[in-house]
Amino acid sequence: MVPMLPKRLVVPHCRLPVEPPPQLLLTKAPESARAARTYAHEFISYHVPGIEADPMDDALLIVSELVTNALRYGTQPGDSLRLVLAAEPGSVRIEVHDPCRRRPRVKTASVERGRGLFIVSGLAQRWGVEERPMGKSVWAELRWGASK
Repeated sequence: MVPMLPKRLVVPHCRLPVEPPPQLLLTKAPESARAARTYAHEFISYHVPGIEADPMDDALLIVSELVTNALRYGTQPGDSLRLVLAAEPGSVRIEVHDPCRRRPRVKTASVERGRGLFIVSGLAQRWGVEERPMGKSVWAELRWGASK
């Protein structure tokens, strides 16, 4: 005889998280950059309520550039990348992890491509690259207001 489970299982002190998670896994697909911007907007709005339009726009542009670079140069078909965010009033840290060990380099901008890291370095207070066991992380820190 198989024991019957109760119809409703109650686990004390267990709650689902109500805040957006600090990371998003993305696939190498054309819609991933848009999904990353949407996610970043929701995450930053949650952690920095009332953020002004200028710093939000700057953060979303950095997210877009870093994710696009990772999709274009840091992944192959079937790969995924990870967007990791940390936000508090006055600052945002953006990290994009991809499986490629090759470090990004600032190139001479062309009419069509090559401006991404120029944009990131112009908007962010700091940015850089860290090696990871399975690839690299390109990160940027954006500050505004009194914390700048």
